[in-house]
Amino acid sequence: MADSPNCDLKSLSPLQLFERVTEQGEKVRALKAGKAPKDEIDAAVRMLLSLKLSYKTTTGQDYQAGLPPKDLVLINNGTTKEEDEDLVDPWNVQTSNAKGVDYDKLIVRFGSSKIDTDLINRIERATGQKPHHFLRRGIFFSHRDMDQVLDAYENKKPFYLYTGRGPSSQAMHVGHLIPFMFTKWLQEVFDVPLVIQLTDDEKYLWKDMTVEKAYEYARENAKDIIACGFDVNKTFIFSDLDYLGTSAGFYKNIVKVQKHVTFNQVKGIFGFTDSDCIGKISFPAIQAAPSFSSSFPQIFNGKENIQCLIPCAIDQDPYFRMTRDVAPRIGQPKPALLHSVFFPALQGAQTKMSASDPNSSIFLTDTPKQIKTKINKHAFSGGRDTIEEHRKYGGNCDVDVSFMYLTFFLEDDDRLEQLKQAYTSGELLTGELKKVLIETMQPLVAAHQERRKQVTDEIVKQFMTPRKLAFEF
Repeated sequence: MADSPNCDLKSLSPLQLFERVTEQGEKVRALKAGKAPKDEIDAAVRMLLSLKLSYKTTTGQDYQAGLPPKDLVLINNGTTKEEDEDLVDPWNVQTSNAKGVDYDKLIVRFGSSKIDTDLINRIERATGQKPHHFLRRGIFFSHRDMDQVLDAYENKKPFYLYTGRGPSSQAMHVGHLIPFMFTKWLQEVFDVPLVIQLTDDEKYLWKDMTVEKAYEYARENAKDIIACGFDVNKTFIFSDLDYLGTSAGFYKNIVKVQKHVTFNQVKGIFGFTDSDCIGKISFPAIQAAPSFSSSFPQIFNGKENIQCLIPCAIDQDPYFRMTRDVAPRIGQPKPALLHSVFFPALQGAQTKMSASDPNSSIFLTDTPKQIKTKINKHAFSGGRDTIEEHRKYGGNCDVDVSFMYLTFFLEDDDRLEQLKQAYTSGELLTGELKKVLIETMQPLVAAHQERRKQVTDEIVKQFMTPRKLAFEF
């Protein structure tokens, strides 16, 4: 994420600076392509050069497009960390390990609980459904109080789901689908209400965009979310910029959270500095508020004691650690959470995908040809340097991005295991594994595009209108 232009560049991490340079470069190219006035182009170029200089000063490295910094990571408050320690916060994910983040260490550091076989079996017994492959494969790997949610469900007590999306670009990538695919499954097997927050206000505060552009992205992203197949009678999607002005319950909960979190606490949790705009400092309360059913009186009939379950990537956990700390003090139940691993960039699992680098991701707008080219050209390989060595020693599935992607999107467990064994033994070559991924992703993206074409502005309006859903409370 990028900070707003008036924020101090010294407070940014190397990865944030990298993304700022990338975005500014795109802006310069767009201005030139659009034949903008010379003084406007010159100002944009000066900003780009200034950002590149700040990047080199911070990292000691020249900016290279598509190659985010890996050697040195700065925490938001400017202190350094060990190279082999993972950096995970709501804005940055970095690790020096080609296998990706060490999630067992992250569970210990964040104080969450591992989703083990016993919990997966309990979910299966409660729902009567085979666990989603995201659960079976450890893609959703950590939780907070999922056992309490199951206690409530088994005792016929209601709960609801809450997840969200920060609309930073018009086009979403396939990694953005992960929480929505899993949330859709949870909603279907438990038959519960779902609220989806579009944090267009957050993107305006962090990125160099107008309020109008942030809201436009929110509505465009809503079409991709709806195309995942959610039931309009059971799902409420809302833009913060819209809903905050219409819901007294939502705003009251924001204020309650704000009153019970000090400036020192929010700095400690999120690494904010004195140079950050006050909108950033107050935003965590806005992301916390949907965790409380009283934020949606039209859905829950004003009831305040209905527990919330939040499926999300684990980088969002700091928001909800804060929320869970505040909840008892404002008379609300603590939200429960299910955490997913990160979806890796095509270039490797050291970082998340970046919407500012089109080659780091497969976008939901990509053509079959673009998907094939990106995978063949950019997907990091766990294969050997030569065919002879690969046949002899085999490939490494732990670092091979094509295999990682297949664990997310290839639903057939037996087929996935066959591919793993064949690649590890050297029987299957990297090019052949990439071909399997291409043949998996092309129809998946094409089918999503067809569903999205059916999502009209009127359908978006139906999902985003505050209303009673098909549940009695």
